[in-house]
Amino acid sequence: MTALTGFAALYRQREKLSLRTRLLFTFGAVAALHLAAVGLLAAGTLLPGTFGGGQPLALGLVLTAYLAGIKHSYDWDHLAAIDNSTRKFVAQGKEPVSVGFAFSLGHSSVVVLAGALVLAGATVVGQFMEEGTTGNLVLGLIGSGVSGLFLLAMGVFNGSAFLRAARLHREMKAGGTVSAEDLEVKGFVAQLLAKPLARVRRPRNIYVIGFLFGLGFDTATTIGLLVMTTAASLAGVSPLALLSLPLAFAAAMTLCDSANGVAMMRMYRSALADPRRKLGFNTVVTGVSAVSALFISGITLGGFLNAAFGLQDPVTTWLGSIELGEAGLLLVALLLVVWGIAVLRGRAARGKLS
Repeated sequence: MTALTGFAALYRQREKLSLRTRLLFTFGAVAALHLAAVGLLAAGTLLPGTFGGGQPLALGLVLTAYLAGIKHSYDWDHLAAIDNSTRKFVAQGKEPVSVGFAFSLGHSSVVVLAGALVLAGATVVGQFMEEGTTGNLVLGLIGSGVSGLFLLAMGVFNGSAFLRAARLHREMKAGGTVSAEDLEVKGFVAQLLAKPLARVRRPRNIYVIGFLFGLGFDTATTIGLLVMTTAASLAGVSPLALLSLPLAFAAAMTLCDSANGVAMMRMYRSALADPRRKLGFNTVVTGVSAVSALFISGITLGGFLNAAFGLQDPVTTWLGSIELGEAGLLLVALLLVVWGIAVLRGRAARGKLS
């Protein structure tokens, strides 16, 4: 009880903790998910009296679920949501180490809950997954509507920051001066987005966004995992081992998304650390984040309109059919290339000065 009380006190004072301590808490939680998945798998396949069975099958399924979690973490909508949220928090002077973890935990909570319901024999999950049913349509509209509007708001916010940074970059080249405060989003855009983003004040608020993103059951990865769980249950694999499938999926996704969130935080913080020297870099990465968010929101909201109103036009029909999974790796590669070029140019500049 004393340990729980101490942990609760630390949580209340989390914003006063050092960056290293908060990183340890974040990745400690990721490690706990991994341990839980391994523990359930071991309990379901090794311990006597647990109706264990199908050990090789269970191990193979858990590894498949883990790899599916890694792949799903690089969907472009994941990356756009995490990157743009991180950019917003860093611009507000915060150190958002847990944005990726919070978003991923919320998203994977849907999968864990659905997997538990499948194992409990709840047929309603299958009805939600079946395309064309009312439940599937409603959850899909909630997921796509929330994700599209959230990314639109983030895209507009960071787009405004990009335009401001580009203007300052031109002024600096003309001999003007710039400070970190000059890069803050102000004026009409800040007022316009004050209410929509009012509840997104801290990284933990992103958990709800991630949960709502996942409600649609609209990805092949999520549906495939739940179908795989159902099939393995019928094949006689232990329920405890099967519970490790969604947990392994969540563990992998939170690991990759947490690492992505921390990398983006470091990138954006380095861009703001020396506004004058790194203004060009800040302009580029902010522009990439804004364009990615606006691009994905356009696709998502186009699909939303197509499903909500039963449209048959070629544009929204095409937008609703786009798969965002593989494209996310291109966004990661682009941001890493930009960061790498900025680092090399910074070292070259320091070398000339010395």
